[in-house]
Amino acid sequence: MSEAVQTREGALILDSHKLSYHTDRVEAWEAGERIAPVSVDMSLTRACGAMCSFCYAMMQESQARSSIKTVDALNLLDDFSAIGIRSVSLVSDGESTLSKAYVPFIQHAAELGIDVGNATNAWEWEPDKIEQVLPHITWIRFTVAAGRPESYASIMYKGPEHTEVFDRAIKHIQYAVDLKRRNGLSVTLGIQMVLMPHLKDEIIPFAQLGLDLGVDYAVIKHCSDDEQHTLGIDYSQYDSLHDLLVQAESMSNEQTKIIVKWDKIKDGDKPSYKRFYGPQFLLQISGSGLVAPSGMFFNARYSKLHIGNFTEERFIDIWKSERYWRAMNYLASPAFDAQTMMGTLPIQHYVSVALDNHAKGISRIQPGKEPKPLHVNFL
Repeated sequence: MSEAVQTREGALILDSHKLSYHTDRVEAWEAGERIAPVSVDMSLTRACGAMCSFCYAMMQESQARSSIKTVDALNLLDDFSAIGIRSVSLVSDGESTLSKAYVPFIQHAAELGIDVGNATNAWEWEPDKIEQVLPHITWIRFTVAAGRPESYASIMYKGPEHTEVFDRAIKHIQYAVDLKRRNGLSVTLGIQMVLMPHLKDEIIPFAQLGLDLGVDYAVIKHCSDDEQHTLGIDYSQYDSLHDLLVQAESMSNEQTKIIVKWDKIKDGDKPSYKRFYGPQFLLQISGSGLVAPSGMFFNARYSKLHIGNFTEERFIDIWKSERYWRAMNYLASPAFDAQTMMGTLPIQHYVSVALDNHAKGISRIQPGKEPKPLHVNFL
């Protein structure tokens, strides 16, 4: 397991898992009980104004792009609370800030004691939204493809001349950083670069932008591809970026930590596990309302793993259904091979490695030590 990065506000774990702080669920799972996920990764819409060249959602096939109704979103949270889900990350396959449910969802989650995180490009994340959600949210991670405006616009939008999207994002991120400091908020603010190997010249400018903004961290991670290699990622090329990534990390200062997800980069496109236990602990839901075990399976070609849609029936009923557990048990069985039957390095990767090693007796998950790391309810 990678070491936590020490920030001014506590230990930050971005390149590993936090199952050690949820051993009650691990023990129940090992005993064969039907457990509730610790965390759910989801979106409130499939819509997104960006056109990121690294986006896995591009490969997940068109579904309904209308936003989730607010009433359905709030009912979902009530169901999460009822079964003991501890956190929700608004990431998945859409830009949740575009949804009318966005602000009430975050505020209601806070009322229920469910932690919420959010990944966003910040383009439509205006100051009025920022002020309504920032006191109630655990972390926000901004997708920033590059540190230079022209490169950013080329990777995330229509071309290098469209730097207005960069300017708008940076203005909103800076507003949030200033509001956090002014009001002494506990929210963690970070920027993330999804590194495709040919974008190596953007590594240092990205790190510098993180320092200039004064965010809590700037993280650089690998790019996930599907099993057909649609994005054409050559994972062996990451080795040649080692020195540049080390240089970026060395730029960290007291305020801003530059973090490289070394473990995922080193793991490449072949996981160590064949059985996919992770979704039982970290479930994914599409911005269409589709409940599938992992975002890797949102595409229609995985329809046998499509469990239900929470806009059509209550999530608590979906979770209790035999079809939910049939899908989970299939992924955890010898009939499924994560090395050949799904995309590379899903969001459940670290959790799946740990659970596989635990089940095999290679490395048992031990109770975590105090003090707890930041964002402990996000696996």
